[in-house]
Amino acid sequence: MIECAIWWAEPLPNAPEYLEFLDEAERGRHTAYRMELDKRRFLTGRVLSKTVAGERLGRDPKSISFDATCTDCGKQHGPPSVPGSELKLSISHSGDRVGLAVTEATPVGLDVEARRKADDSLIEYTLTPAEVEAIRKVPASAKESVFFQYWTRKEALMKATGKGLRIPPSAITLSGPGEPARLVHSTDAALDPARLRLVDLDAGEGYRAAVALITEDEVKVTEHPWPA
Repeated sequence: MIECAIWWAEPLPNAPEYLEFLDEAERGRHTAYRMELDKRRFLTGRVLSKTVAGERLGRDPKSISFDATCTDCGKQHGPPSVPGSELKLSISHSGDRVGLAVTEATPVGLDVEARRKADDSLIEYTLTPAEVEAIRKVPASAKESVFFQYWTRKEALMKATGKGLRIPPSAITLSGPGEPARLVHSTDAALDPARLRLVDLDAGEGYRAAVALITEDEVKVTEHPWPA
């Protein structure tokens, strides 16, 4: 059984006691954000993940250093890992939700999205023809909710591989509305339905969220508020 812990937080203020958690590269990324809320969400993701990692590893959270090297360009904007440990982390944020998924040694991807209007062009870009047809059959009042259920599941899968949007969303076919979350088919070799577990999450009213793990084993997912 593979255990995956999910932590949900609200954006912290850009206060000195939290900024102390950031290293030089992270301070550069934090400064580069133009909008205050984006700065706060990035900061919260780092404080949350370092706090949880510190508790897992028995270390001072401020001493935790992440390697977030992008496998494409080498810059520090890839999924974070803790050198010398088997922790796997995935951070996601949208609106007033900041989420963290943590596993031991199992690649993981987390995505959360605030539900909003989904126009036809976004739907057709994200979904396969079969999924577009399925979403057209749901009541109009549920259209956005169902679309973002598809969206978060696909984003979680793409993040779990470490390739992100280098896998186009239309390369992924998922189970339909009302069915258990699962990958049905993918044209990308990094996504094998037999080696993937997909779980819908409860990020609160107005949000959709999902987590994906690359494993053949059964998974146990728990969700926690942060601070507890």
